[in-house]
Amino acid sequence: MDFVIAPSSFPSFLNRDNIPSSAGIFTLTRFSTVTFSYDHRCPRGCRSRRIPGCSRIKCSRRRDMDSSKSATSPEISKPKILTGPGGYVLEDVPHLSDYIPDLTCHPNPLQDHPAYSVVKQYFVHVDDTVPQKVVVHKDSPRGIHFRRAGARQRVYFDSDEVHACIVTCGGLCPGLNTVIREIVCGLYHMYGVKKVEGIDGGYRGFYAKNTVHLDPKVVNDIHKRGGTILGTSRGGHDTSKIVDSIQDRGINQVYIIGGDGTQRGASVIFEEIRRRGLKVSVAGIPKTIDNDIPVIDKSFGFDTAVEEAQRAINAAHVEAESIDNGIGLVKLMGRYSGFIAMYATLASRDVDCCLIPESPFYLEGPGGLFEYIESRLKENGHMVIVIAEGAGQELLSESMQSMAQKDASGNKLLKDVGLWISQGIKDYFSKQRKMPINLKYIDPTYMIRAVPSNASDNVYCTLLAQSAVHGAMAGYTGFTSGLVNGRQTYIPFNRIIEKQNKVVITDRMWARLLSSTNQPSFWNPKVSMEDKGNEEEATELLDNGICGEESPRFN
Repeated sequence: MDFVIAPSSFPSFLNRDNIPSSAGIFTLTRFSTVTFSYDHRCPRGCRSRRIPGCSRIKCSRRRDMDSSKSATSPEISKPKILTGPGGYVLEDVPHLSDYIPDLTCHPNPLQDHPAYSVVKQYFVHVDDTVPQKVVVHKDSPRGIHFRRAGARQRVYFDSDEVHACIVTCGGLCPGLNTVIREIVCGLYHMYGVKKVEGIDGGYRGFYAKNTVHLDPKVVNDIHKRGGTILGTSRGGHDTSKIVDSIQDRGINQVYIIGGDGTQRGASVIFEEIRRRGLKVSVAGIPKTIDNDIPVIDKSFGFDTAVEEAQRAINAAHVEAESIDNGIGLVKLMGRYSGFIAMYATLASRDVDCCLIPESPFYLEGPGGLFEYIESRLKENGHMVIVIAEGAGQELLSESMQSMAQKDASGNKLLKDVGLWISQGIKDYFSKQRKMPINLKYIDPTYMIRAVPSNASDNVYCTLLAQSAVHGAMAGYTGFTSGLVNGRQTYIPFNRIIEKQNKVVITDRMWARLLSSTNQPSFWNPKVSMEDKGNEEEATELLDNGICGEESPRFN
């Protein structure tokens, strides 16, 4: 990408031909023809040669600025933003050289690696970025970009000095062991790193348990098993103790696998490491089976979850169609977001009704769920219902009390909506309609979470893990490795944890589901009026490419 820094926007100790990729936040003016160079002279590793992607400036004034800035800066560092012509915005990730002066860089050992000898371009170009939004109008701004993931020409860690650790946190998810395996094998086989440890038992394991030695032989076949060989836990960690443990053990690369709560903890750990001035790279790999992490196309394990959910739906369909007035009810995961339920419904084609947290519904009265169930039973003689675990929580008894209780990760504790709605359906048809029904309730939640990842997720896990390794070795830190518009990218922690991804029920994807199941929206007049009031907000989400058809996961 071509840019030039305006004379008034860069420090006097920099010149236009000598700008590192991690020089901080600059404002770029608009020119018809512009160039932007990240080339500079590395203090030691690059000697007098100009090496793209090397990001350290040896300058006493720069060090003085860094030290004075750290003394007055808030706990959370400001995002690194680069702007340019046409509305271009690069949301960059932190680099070790942002707060550690005089770092030594080395040639990337991959340049002599036999596996990469067939690759035309070994290394990702330093100017490569990935747009968050692909579909734009001809006059619209170019929008937000993220730094493209991949191997860099220079690394900031000597392979013999690397001491890496891996930790898994939160709930189980297909693919956890695959990610662990590929981080270990990537460090060993690509960069020659021999010292890799696993943290046993989540964040608490940093100071409460011993570490587990990891090498390619140990992790050789763990991808064939579900769960995580490192163990996991939720919440309750002490950031200072964790960073103390990292410092005491001499760890300089931390790979953190977990959902939004885990990534939030990773962000705090990174900030504490930055405050102490430690040469430690913190890399996150986003994990959530519900697919509710923003920005990224999808999270690993999601494809496997949808595939496994179909098995439960198929079983429910067989049970329902085998008896008179049979109803198969399947409860799937989806505490806040109904992506698994929506995609499993679309893939199955046997579902008559899908209920998710984002789409309100009511039970009795004209247009309600009970009326729809009755009409379907009279028409087809059987019915299959899929409900996400977070759907209908506001309808449950003592809902206010249940929503006020939270687990160790800060998630609200939910009532079992599957059992509740099963009983409600039975009571309605036995007491009010005097109509015999046969309802079978299936809850495959923990079966889905515990299975190994499928082929698609295994490939995805490999890409995520190797991208995280490349980023950490290149000196990037405070980032999450994720897929954006089909490209591996490095995303700042603040973007990953800012909100949750949700199904937009005014989007085309939800419309496709409604047309597939032929179910009504179940909106009562009050809900419809509220939704009209939120129509502008939903449109804004679509325009930003968060949940609209512009994202490849919804096409």
